[in-house]
Formats: sequence, structure tokens, C-alpha cells
Amino acid sequence: MSESDGVVLVTGASGALGAAVVARCTSSGRRVVPFDRSQSAEAQVEAAGALTGAVLTAGAWRGGHRFHEAEAAGDYRAVMDANLESAQLVLRAVLPGMVARGRGSIVLIGSRSGVRPYDAPGDAAYAASKAALGALAQAVAAEVVGHGVRVNLVLPSTIDTVANRKAMPGADRSRWVTTDSLCDVIEFLLSDQARDVSGAAIPVYGRAGV
Repeated sequence: MSESDGVVLVTGASGALGAAVVARCTSSGRRVVPFDRSQSAEAQVEAAGALTGAVLTAGAWRGGHRFHEAEAAGDYRAVMDANLESAQLVLRAVLPGMVARGRGSIVLIGSRSGVRPYDAPGDAAYAASKAALGALAQAVAAEVVGHGVRVNLVLPSTIDTVANRKAMPGADRSRWVTTDSLCDVIEFLLSDQARDVSGAAIPVYGRAGV
């Protein structure tokens, strides 16, 4: 089966990055299955058939409060649920079939904040959730690579989306990462060209610097 024959599950398909991933996969000839968080993950995976890929773009940012401030407690639970818990639920649903078939590529969306938490004062909970996601992705990658299943993580800095432009109107958007640029990396990781890449955490920082 060539990469263009694949079936790819996409979480967060209605978001800016998720929609871009759906468009890119569709244009490449893949069949896309948008994930519906209101339905059972296992049921959706079973209905999708033989998945060859999954891109987990679903997530959320909440922050702006120092960790010791009372408001930060709500931030913590919200981002852990959105960024870590949602990913592990989908991973548990997707992996058994891929392992059984001996084939599959999963891409998760981390964050620069997850590996540079000291650059994100006020975002401790978000940074922790993305750091934990990265550890989960790499641990799972080591467990399944021998079964022909690859798990990788991309680490964007600020993504150039409508929502981020509204939230940060005075920011230098030339330093942000476009969804097209991220899709280039994701498409590569889904493809057979990346057959020897697993457990990677790939920085996609644009001009934000390292």
C-alpha cells in the first residue's frame, strides 16, 4: 500500500491546524476520518477500518496565571485534559489495530513550551501538559517500533492562526509558524519516506529561534 492509499484519523479536525491537516491529507489522496470527541474512540476507530495514520492535533491553551495564583488551578486541569488525557485515549484506541497489522504512523502535536518551559512564565500548566505529552509519545514509540508502528512529535512555536492573531495583535507574526509549514513536516512523518523515523521530537520554530 502506498502512502496515498492510507486512511488517516485526525483529531481536532475543526481547528486551524486540524483543518489544514485534513486538507493536506485529502489532497495527497488519503482518506481522512475526522475524530468526534462526543463519540467513543474505540467505536470510531473500528468504523474507520484499517488506519495507516493518525494526527492528534486536538488540544488547548489556557494560561496567563502564575502557578501559585488561585486561577492557575483551573488552567492546570483544563490543559491536562485537553492536551494529555485526550491524546492518551485516542492512542489507546488506535494502537492495537496498528500493532496487529504491523503498520502505522502517529503524529502528535507538542509545543516549544514543552521543552523550554522557562520561556513561558504564566504558562506552567500548559508547558507541563506538553512536556508530559512528549514523554508519553516517546515512551510509546519505543514500545511499538518493533511492531512496525511509528510515533513522532512535532514541536511548533506560536502558530499563525486567526485566533492567535486576535489574541496577540501586537506580536511579530513573521516569527510564527504557518500551518502549511507544519503540514509539510506532518505529511513527511506520515509518509513511507519517514519509515526509519520514530520517537523523534521535531522542532518547528520558524524564526522564533532555538
